[in-house]
Amino acid sequence: MKFSRRLLLNLGIGAAALPAVSGVAQAQAWPSRPVRIVVGFPAGGATDIMARLMGEWLTQRLSQQFIIENKPGASGNIGTELVARAPADGYTLLQAVTPNAINAALYSNLSFDFVKDIAPVIYLARLAYVVVVNPSVPATTLPEFIAYAKANPGKINYGSAGQGTPQNIACELFKMMTGVNLVHVPYKGGAPAVADLLANQVQVIFAPVSESIQQIKAGKLRALAVTPAKRLDVLPDVPTVAEFVPGYEASGFAGIGVPKGTPAAIIDLLNKELNAGLADDKVKGRIVELGGTVMGGSPAEFGTIVAEATEKWAKVIKFAGIKAE
Repeated sequence: MKFSRRLLLNLGIGAAALPAVSGVAQAQAWPSRPVRIVVGFPAGGATDIMARLMGEWLTQRLSQQFIIENKPGASGNIGTELVARAPADGYTLLQAVTPNAINAALYSNLSFDFVKDIAPVIYLARLAYVVVVNPSVPATTLPEFIAYAKANPGKINYGSAGQGTPQNIACELFKMMTGVNLVHVPYKGGAPAVADLLANQVQVIFAPVSESIQQIKAGKLRALAVTPAKRLDVLPDVPTVAEFVPGYEASGFAGIGVPKGTPAAIIDLLNKELNAGLADDKVKGRIVELGGTVMGGSPAEFGTIVAEATEKWAKVIKFAGIKAE
């Protein structure tokens, strides 16, 4: 049987277009059933609240349930591995957060590679920490605290949510850049660390804003500085660490990732709808209340943020000699 050259060309063009058409068709059919957003930490924290906020938004926009599934343990590694091993069909999403970048350097035996196995979807928000001290500490400004710490080396305890957590890493960066000698007291979570700060068992914490802002406003804790490069709308009178320690910056990220290989059309649809959510005044206001700064942007931009954070925190971990618990 002979085929005309034109027919062969048309068949070739049609075959070449099949993957693109298939991807579009898959996105149009997605989601046809509930989607889960895996959070690698317990319910109630800032990143969990943010995941629920965006899950509600996606449920309204895409007419399917987006269900939050908390899989806490191993600094988020249990939930991340679950997503990394899930089918790349758009029905399992990951609330990607700073510990994912930290863990890449902290753990040497992970069965997954966060950067290679999780595809970025969107950078939802930058999360801030605030340097808070017990009111008994004789310092009302960060320079006064640095001077006090240098006059009392090894006598001031700082708390964190655990070894290798963002609070731990943020304070170790501060120690590295200022030369102060603070003693790390790790806890199993942020809440008990703040409780002991209130009781003066530890004297300072680089705490998530969401875990400390009520005590700051009540005068039970004293805020000396915030860790991002810019001041926060929720604490406008509190200076940044960088105003006194040039070049210092420590902030967390919260975003959405999916298993590598998830169709680009699904990633693009998620990115579009989540960017729309971040532009909503109610959503933006809630993120600001949590101490976050709304970001948004493309998947590639979020990928750059993850890569930069992974490289930055690996250097601090190596310098400070931090080991996983």
